[in-house]
Amino acid sequence: MNRPSTATATADARTLEVPGARLYYEVRGTGPVVVLVGAPMDADSFAPAADLLSSDYTVLTTDPRGIHRSPVDDRDRDSTPEMRADDLARLLMHLDAGPAVVFGSSGGAVSALALVQAHPELVHTVIAHEPPLDELLADREQLRVKTDDIIDAHLAGDVVGAGRKFLALANIHLPEELFQQMFAGERDAQTEADDYFQHAHMLRPTTRWCPDISALRSAPTRVVVGIGEESGGQLCDRTSRALATELGVDPTMFPGGHIGFAEDPASFVTRLRAVLWER
Repeated sequence: MNRPSTATATADARTLEVPGARLYYEVRGTGPVVVLVGAPMDADSFAPAADLLSSDYTVLTTDPRGIHRSPVDDRDRDSTPEMRADDLARLLMHLDAGPAVVFGSSGGAVSALALVQAHPELVHTVIAHEPPLDELLADREQLRVKTDDIIDAHLAGDVVGAGRKFLALANIHLPEELFQQMFAGERDAQTEADDYFQHAHMLRPTTRWCPDISALRSAPTRVVVGIGEESGGQLCDRTSRALATELGVDPTMFPGGHIGFAEDPASFVTRLRAVLWER
């Protein structure tokens, strides 16, 4: 395969009506299709990486239902991995873009795994980067209790307290100044709305989703479990290694931590391309 050029494409922003929601998505570049998806992270979070990949791939990014520019008809309804997987399937079929590579990060990795279970024909490679699959761990009951505590604190208006509880559960350590910027500073209305929707309707169904290991192992899809090199000891490192063990595969390491694709897109995309070339 030829090495990619350095040119990138302008994002083409579009929307697609799906059951119960209107999905915002962006398309960049030409070539084989790569989907970059998060939950609750939106398309903007993946824009730098998508720009780099668009020199030799058609890159699809999207805001998951209920987040940012993807409004839902009923904001009191949960956003489950199955629903988000169906959204991704509809996007791929609408664009006649399968089978594709689907890179999912965090909750987006859970969505991507659910997509493989429901529509393996649409995904030839899934890269599940640090999926929070708490149900695969021996301490799942304690994790459920702590997750409920985080949700209750946030919905009660204690954003800072919920943030501290979340980082403690995830075993992620931030400098206090950065923590204050992220959780205690001024927040616009959209950020507040997205955070509320994440806590009220995404976090619990995502972390309590249990993959069908038999379905994933028997699917024709290549399943890659990604872990950040700086995520050692964190909750999503544990859940990812548990998934890899269940699937009988070795974890694939990526630069950075839980959001390495946003922290250093160039290094991350270099590694991602290498993983894709390994096919």
